[in-house]
Amino acid sequence: MKVNIIIILVVLFSSCKNKQAIENLDKRETKEVNVTAAEGQKLMAENCYACHSVATKSHDEIIAPPMIAVKKRYSMEYNNKADFVKAVVAYATDPKAENALMIGALNKFNTMPKQAFNEEDLNKIASYIYENEIEKPEWFETHFRQNHGKGMGRN
Repeated sequence: MKVNIIIILVVLFSSCKNKQAIENLDKRETKEVNVTAAEGQKLMAENCYACHSVATKSHDEIIAPPMIAVKKRYSMEYNNKADFVKAVVAYATDPKAENALMIGALNKFNTMPKQAFNEEDLNKIASYIYENEIEKPEWFETHFRQNHGKGMGRN
């Protein structure tokens, strides 16, 4: 029972810390970016799929959560495009464990390594993720239902 309470407190604390970190990290206006689906998909493939692969045969083969999982989790926390994009960009720009929303992924994969991403490209990628159906590994739906229930967030 104590373990469950501790886990709940950690999740709640992490969620609050993430919102605060995003607000503190990016007080400036979020620039609306226009991105075509083809451009967003290309940028995501070039910058994200090396780690967030959709070609893996099982959950055991991956080295980072699939982008559909990122979309589902961030959509649960941020229900509009501006906040969603700002949150994804903030984490990808400066990934820290204390700012992570995906606690299960953090526990399995550790913190995302810091990358030298172009912020405009990150905005386009995050906008693309928010606005489009995201490709998913064949095993994802089964894994998601078994571990997280059904239908969380947008597709």
